[in-house]
Amino acid sequence: MATNSDKLLRVENLVLHFRTTVGVVQAVDGIDFSLDSNRAVVILGESGCGKTSLAKAILRLLPRNVAKYSGKVYLNGTDVMAFNDEEFRQNVRWVGMSLVPQAAMNALNPVIRVGDQVAEPAMIHLGVKKEEALNLARQMFQHVGVPEDFLARYPFELSGGMRQRVAIAMALVTSPSLIVLDEPTSALDLLTQANIFNVLKRIKKELGTSFILITHDIATSSELADEVAIMYAGQIVETAHAKDFFPAPLHPYAQMLMASVPRLRADQDPEFITGQPPSLINLPTFCRFAPRCPKRFGKCDQDPPVVEKDGRKVKCWLYA
Repeated sequence: MATNSDKLLRVENLVLHFRTTVGVVQAVDGIDFSLDSNRAVVILGESGCGKTSLAKAILRLLPRNVAKYSGKVYLNGTDVMAFNDEEFRQNVRWVGMSLVPQAAMNALNPVIRVGDQVAEPAMIHLGVKKEEALNLARQMFQHVGVPEDFLARYPFELSGGMRQRVAIAMALVTSPSLIVLDEPTSALDLLTQANIFNVLKRIKKELGTSFILITHDIATSSELADEVAIMYAGQIVETAHAKDFFPAPLHPYAQMLMASVPRLRADQDPEFITGQPPSLINLPTFCRFAPRCPKRFGKCDQDPPVVEKDGRKVKCWLYA
């Protein structure tokens, strides 16, 4: 049995709820998963299922309206949830794990040269002088395929794809072992998306970096994935190795999600998932996918357990 120290990241019963004027949003509701070094896990699910909130919970990037925040997050065997905010800022965020946000233009200051912005985390968290930090930024630009002379440019002078590469370079500059990517290619055209994923694969190979990729784009995510986690209504309902998951998902929601993807070499038309996800404010006490599930039966009136099957985990009564 693997221990916490055997994993780069282990998340146990992670909960993040938000307080709103109409009730408590249970965005992350008891999440468990783990990740080895030099691996990439892709977290898939519909919009609004809690994927971005999970990233915020892992990196402790919390808004002011938090109603509940609990659980365990082990990074290299250390429970970083036990750290206070200042210890977490100094020892974990940017140093141990960092974030590539969804909109790179919003993450970059429009009036500061991109080289200075990429160098800044190294100056703050590694304590190096500006010239050394700029050299690190130069090295990261080489890794992500950005010309060295772009160090002196401003964000508005770069294309969307180049800005995304700069955001990746910024996340890499402190050499964290884990990078969380939140929809890193959502605003980019298909060719640029492919180029960004090629960059990520090269970084994973050259630097040994691990990734958590949060997306709803199944087709492109399969290029990077070693593991897959399917998220629905604040919970993870299936985890598996990518090589097992993509040919044959187990959970009915995962099966329908895969069936919705257009395929070049198949005559079958894409299917759609009927109905709507449940409100994260008024979640059912039974299986959260049951109202939309074509395989629903009697036991689905109860909350299903997580079942281990052939090295995979699935939260469904069909396999209990």
